[in-house]
Amino acid sequence: MSDVSDDDYDDFEQGSDDDRFDDESYDVSDYGDNDGFEDVQPENNKLRPYEVPFEVLSIQDIQQRQNAQIDQVAGILGLSKQHVTTLLLHYKWNSDKLLEKYTDDPERVLGSAGIHLSENGGIDDIMYEIKPVPGFMCDICCDDSDGMETFAIECEHRFCLSCYKQYVSQKIMDEGESRNIQCPGTPCSLVLNDSAVRLLADDTVYARYHTLLDRTFVLDHEHLRWCPAPNCEYAIKCDDVSMKDLNSIVPTVHCACGHSFCFGCGLPDHQPCICVLVKKWIKKCEDDSETANWISANTKECPKCMATIEKNGGCNHMTCRKCKHEFCWICIGQWAEHGTSWYNCSRYDEKSGVEARTNQAKSRASLDRYLHYYNRYANHEQSARLDKELYLRTEKKMTQLQSTSGMSWIEVQYLAQASAVLQECRRTLKFTYAFAFYLARNNETHIFEDNQKDLEMAVEHLSELFELPTQELATRKVEVMDRTAYCNKRRQLLLTDTAKGLQEGRWKYQSDLD
Repeated sequence: MSDVSDDDYDDFEQGSDDDRFDDESYDVSDYGDNDGFEDVQPENNKLRPYEVPFEVLSIQDIQQRQNAQIDQVAGILGLSKQHVTTLLLHYKWNSDKLLEKYTDDPERVLGSAGIHLSENGGIDDIMYEIKPVPGFMCDICCDDSDGMETFAIECEHRFCLSCYKQYVSQKIMDEGESRNIQCPGTPCSLVLNDSAVRLLADDTVYARYHTLLDRTFVLDHEHLRWCPAPNCEYAIKCDDVSMKDLNSIVPTVHCACGHSFCFGCGLPDHQPCICVLVKKWIKKCEDDSETANWISANTKECPKCMATIEKNGGCNHMTCRKCKHEFCWICIGQWAEHGTSWYNCSRYDEKSGVEARTNQAKSRASLDRYLHYYNRYANHEQSARLDKELYLRTEKKMTQLQSTSGMSWIEVQYLAQASAVLQECRRTLKFTYAFAFYLARNNETHIFEDNQKDLEMAVEHLSELFELPTQELATRKVEVMDRTAYCNKRRQLLLTDTAKGLQEGRWKYQSDLD
């Protein structure tokens, strides 16, 4: 039923050390403080069914794309780069929408974006100046000192330089505004462009302003997303994925910082489970996991209204506080039929309790089913954390192997590779249980569970090997490498089959995907 039989493992024992990782290469340096190991795409650049093409962008790359888009639109509209930047910010960097609207009604577009064209039609960048104005009094601070420096944009709402600087600094540093910093005059809707901000802001504020511009550029583009890892400044570009595709693909991407995450929802890599089911599962776990075990062990449902009841005394005569139904705690049958024999209940098979017991059995079965998948999900989550801690000790083992077995640093890298694959497989297994919880039972589900079982067995075997004493690891290097390659292959087969099923619409779910 599964894609690879147990005999296939033996095939990995026949080659030399050099060809055991031909299927996929690894870079141990990629495995830092990330959540898992980064899949390196094959050298022939042929993507597997569960992979999506993506590009990692640095801040410099983002700024180059901004400038290229500004230059392109400025060439088409014949406006200055300052005005085009303001327009693109107003239209959330959607060039097509901007060009369409501008062609229909340029004056309305300029007005809505807070732009006033100069006498030259806005072709050249505007040069602002700071100057004193005789007899001027600032409307903000009411200062009328002689020689006081003032500033104004095209609307000529003039304020003292100190107040204008403080206003711009507050907008950028406190409010995080970069898209729409309007003139402080009332009423006025003109927007301060880059030249005005540069003149009014100090280096720290201006740097923050451009950081916010970079953020808006990424956030406004459907096919760009910031890496969610802490302190990471990279963005991911993924053109082939849109929100409507997320029920048929799990778009996992790998940042240059080493963090793997889903481009669709931003959560850490959750292959093979699709985004909507992962969100449902996480919410269900947060709501239910802490109380489910206690409820299962200490409560029963009222046979009439199905309210959950806790027994708070020794008597088996129960009265539901919600519907006032009286029943026997032992057999769930009606209490009236027990007469005076409450202390020796023998009514379990009587008709009066059959339906009640059936309903309760269904409720308990549903809870038991959830606990089955949750416990295995949580176990792999805990094992992954322990495996990650184990990786932190791997370098020490590698150093010991060098000194005791005479191996070089390159030769002991198989331990780092094994640790990386182990954690990646743990993460995949964890989300297979979230996915399986929502799958409807059919032949496809049986195949999925067979692949899941094969991967789980391979992971446990590799995990046992990895925890062997250092000296024994040296003598079993080939076996560790074989097991590592086999685990990785099993993971690929499971993800490939699941991805094909998503694309072909083969998977049926017990829950709506709304």
